[in-house]
Amino acid sequence: MKAKRQFMAIMLVASTFAATAQNSNQSSLQIKEEGKTEFVPHWFMQVQAGAAHTRGEAKFGDLISPAAAIYGGYQFTPLWGLRAGISGWQAKGGWSAYNQIYKYNYLQGNVDATLDLSNLFCRYNPDRFFNAYLFAGVGLNGAFNNDEAVALANKGYELRYLWKDNKISPVGRFGLGTNLRLTSHLFFNIEVNANVLSDKFNSKKAGNADWQFNALAGFTIKFGKTSRKTEPVYYDPAPQPAPVVKEEPKPVQEPAPVKQEKVSMTENVFFAINSSKIRTAEEQKIEKLAEFMKNHADCKVTICGYADKQTGNAEINERLSKERAEAVAAMLKDKGIDSQRITIDHKGDTVQPFSTMEENRVSICIAE
Repeated sequence: MKAKRQFMAIMLVASTFAATAQNSNQSSLQIKEEGKTEFVPHWFMQVQAGAAHTRGEAKFGDLISPAAAIYGGYQFTPLWGLRAGISGWQAKGGWSAYNQIYKYNYLQGNVDATLDLSNLFCRYNPDRFFNAYLFAGVGLNGAFNNDEAVALANKGYELRYLWKDNKISPVGRFGLGTNLRLTSHLFFNIEVNANVLSDKFNSKKAGNADWQFNALAGFTIKFGKTSRKTEPVYYDPAPQPAPVVKEEPKPVQEPAPVKQEKVSMTENVFFAINSSKIRTAEEQKIEKLAEFMKNHADCKVTICGYADKQTGNAEINERLSKERAEAVAAMLKDKGIDSQRITIDHKGDTVQPFSTMEENRVSICIAE
């Protein structure tokens, strides 16, 4: 018994899970198009009864008579239909001069085209309660049993258009009605219509057409299937677009600066004792220095003059070291080197760059 209860519990949980999964799966779908109610062409029948009024020379109420009708029809579209049937019963005529009312009977065959006004203005809806329609058509009226009018004529009353046995008249007609929905196939029907006939319909000459009006009520019965519902159309949710990954702009890597090898040139221009004149042998050094500076336009040269300490005195050596530097600078300018690229300095005998006195009679030129 315990095992049975456990089995039932497992089955209940499994069925609940399956139903939940199915609902979840269906809810994950999106409706592309809702289900629609579509019209289905169908046959119908109408049965009506009510009152008729034929215009004449009497009070309105004195000319009211019973009327009935039966129709069969086909509804082709939500708007248009066609019906055919028979209407009639009794009509009345009046003669005001003699206060005479007479009755006669008729039957009328009708063919009408119908237009559904509710569907025209409010779209198709088979569940609508109020369904108005308009119709127009033609018919053929056969009047008979005109004995009361004939009896009046026999008494001396003159009826200019008197007919005795029967009278056939063409008819034009139009009207308005409504079907009030009771069920999907049964409707309560109300209709009013007007019929225009020959002036001879009521046996009296009036110089214009005779009119007969009907107010009827009854039932409309629809046969077969009148509408159908389509299933909604589903589709899988559209795949979400992949997130757009915004690429960060890559830093522009500037080319590493070309490390230029530092170039320099040093020339030592030596002088004779107590002299600042450049000797011919030393001129080649200055020419090399000028050529180097022309090939390296960004280089500048520093010229520093010196004097040996073993000769002269400090004042003479100060002047002499200056003149030696200026002499080298002047020759560089002569060879096309701009003065803005030349720096002149002198040390006198305060600095002895070399170990021998001959070498200290010098202008040291450093270009870089």
